[in-house]
Amino acid sequence: MLEFRQVHKAYATPQGPLTVLDGVDLTLAAGQSLALMGESGSGKSTLLHLAAGLDLPDAGAVTLADRPLSALAEPDRARLRREALGLVFQQFHLIPSLNVIDNLRLQARLAAVEDPEWTAELVSRLGLAGLEKRYPEQLSGGQQQRLAIGRALAPRPALLLADEPTGNLDETTAGDVLALLLELVRKTGCALLMVTHSARAASPLDRCLLLSKGQVEDVTERAHDPS
Repeated sequence: MLEFRQVHKAYATPQGPLTVLDGVDLTLAAGQSLALMGESGSGKSTLLHLAAGLDLPDAGAVTLADRPLSALAEPDRARLRREALGLVFQQFHLIPSLNVIDNLRLQARLAAVEDPEWTAELVSRLGLAGLEKRYPEQLSGGQQQRLAIGRALAPRPALLLADEPTGNLDETTAGDVLALLLELVRKTGCALLMVTHSARAASPLDRCLLLSKGQVEDVTERAHDPS
């Protein structure tokens, strides 16, 4: 579903080039969940942007659904994102002028794959029944993040990218939202790449990688060890 092969990425700074990714290799199979951990500034969001085709590597290859992203023009990358990707962000990014049900339907409508039965199931599973006509500002933080997750999953994407999806929530709400996210990911069968700084959030996922000094290390065994 997703593959990085010797991916390099650097940014220009007044002090010279800053290397963020230095020969990163990773693979994510269909239906698999992967947590990406690392300190602030380690390049986690950069890696996520590359996975979504929002940015391109300086060297190496990023392949999404068997399509090398560097070989695609931006309109084709945008089309691939619309058809194959779901995106969940820490800041929710809901449309304030749309009510709950229209925010939920938005991504599926853009991809022309809206399924009313699946939308109704999402409303129920997300705990948003009875709130369909409310606007984002009338929801709690947990409700807004559940809505953002539902919007991303409404088109049944092949890959869900989540950037610190519970980072703005208190610990109890974060745990509930993460459990719901993983339940719905299993229901749709999509792959999940989740950036997080929390070992607790990473532990339920199939695999865990640590990004440090531009490279990734598999720390799945440590992440799954309850001690």
